[in-house]
Amino acid sequence: MSSPADLALRSILILAVALLALEMALSSRYGFHRDELYFLDCARHLQGGYVDQPIMVPLLARISLWLFGVSLSGLRVWAALSVAVTVVLAALLARELGGGARAQILAALSTATMPVLLGVGDLLEPTTLDIMFWTALALVVVRIGRTGDCRYWIAGGVVLGLGLATKHSIGFFAAAVVVGALLSGGWRLIFNRWALVGAAIAICFAIPDLWWQALHNWPTLAMTQTLNQENGGVANIGTWLVGQLLMVCIALIWLWVLGIRFLWGSGRPLWRALAWAFALLFVLFAVTTGAKIYYLAAGYVYLLAAGAVSIERWWMVYRIRSILILAATAILTVVAMPLVLPVLPAKDAGVSAALAEQVGWPELDRTVARVWFSLPARQRAQAVIFTGDYGEAGAISELGRRDGLPTAVSGHNNEWFWGPGNRRATTVVAVQPGPEDVSEAQATAYLLRYFTHVRIAATLRNSAGVHNQEWDGHVYLCTGLRRPWVRTWPELRQYS
Repeated sequence: MSSPADLALRSILILAVALLALEMALSSRYGFHRDELYFLDCARHLQGGYVDQPIMVPLLARISLWLFGVSLSGLRVWAALSVAVTVVLAALLARELGGGARAQILAALSTATMPVLLGVGDLLEPTTLDIMFWTALALVVVRIGRTGDCRYWIAGGVVLGLGLATKHSIGFFAAAVVVGALLSGGWRLIFNRWALVGAAIAICFAIPDLWWQALHNWPTLAMTQTLNQENGGVANIGTWLVGQLLMVCIALIWLWVLGIRFLWGSGRPLWRALAWAFALLFVLFAVTTGAKIYYLAAGYVYLLAAGAVSIERWWMVYRIRSILILAATAILTVVAMPLVLPVLPAKDAGVSAALAEQVGWPELDRTVARVWFSLPARQRAQAVIFTGDYGEAGAISELGRRDGLPTAVSGHNNEWFWGPGNRRATTVVAVQPGPEDVSEAQATAYLLRYFTHVRIAATLRNSAGVHNQEWDGHVYLCTGLRRPWVRTWPELRQYS
């Protein structure tokens, strides 16, 4: 067993810190993403688990609220740190796979220029941390594969546990690695007491989520089924296949392909298991969640690291070609940045759906406030603000405080579990998204199922003119409940 090469620490840290600085510099360019507003709501309702995620992101959001208040930069610092750590882990992977300084730097650089990593580094969401934990678990697998020292499964259990407390998908990665190890003849490396201890540690991290799910009739299973219906199936396989070409800088697609070949031909069962895991999850996610093209993003990090090791000698010999590849990578990364980062003026945020959803929340709050305070005081005392999705609820509950708005309620995902607000409400100010999500006729018909009188009180717009999910939505004034509000509430639950 040969020892790994020295770590190119200085160059790797320069890349990681540069990425961290870029993400933080851009963190306040637009506004909160709808998911982040929801996570802030979740942070104010800390619990063992949620319909659509475990506890990690709400916990980090709660810490940010405690340290910084409602702050974009204060919330997104976790995301920026996560992608910077992922870059360092990519270099460590290359080192563990036998790469020298050039392979380590190439692995770090190719990871730092992944469009998907640049994008998630600007938002605090489970995927951001998920990529980091997948990469860390891959590093443990590679270390055990190289050394044969199964005691590292204890560290693997901690990483897996933290990952399970962030997003359930890392469980699929762990299971795929086990299957890959069995197919590669490495069963002794995964069926031993150290692996059992690691699995027990990981389960301990998952207990709060499992306990919450059991107490609430396993809502995540219903949520998963809904997501699979929306995003899976044969119709979305093409979207998945095209999307995978966008996970890595186009100039470096060949590098992760070589990474698969390197792992497969390594002769080490656990290294080959990582190639198996990628292939198995590629097929699984293509069929079940094809429209969610980023579900396998973390797999490309360890493939890029493996590819960097496989071409290290070539990289040194063919210097001119290497320089041309680096130049192409730099140019294409700059071209991709406006699609994943808020570098353009806010009026151009519509180039990306994810960026567009960071625009217009203050205007939404002010519009709702005008309707809310137009009601007589006695009517407001018996009123509640109800929103069509968790982003709108989060915007009103978190940002609307400055406008004097009460906490909003919603039937969307975990918001429903927090109740109907004023249980004796007779007037509902309902906020519904625009035609990108639901037509005016559909929104009106939906509300008329529960109220006898529904009228449009305001229309949602934003000063940047970005046609996002809220654009041309409406604020409705709803009265004449067909049944008491508290009895209507159970029918308003929706998972999506």
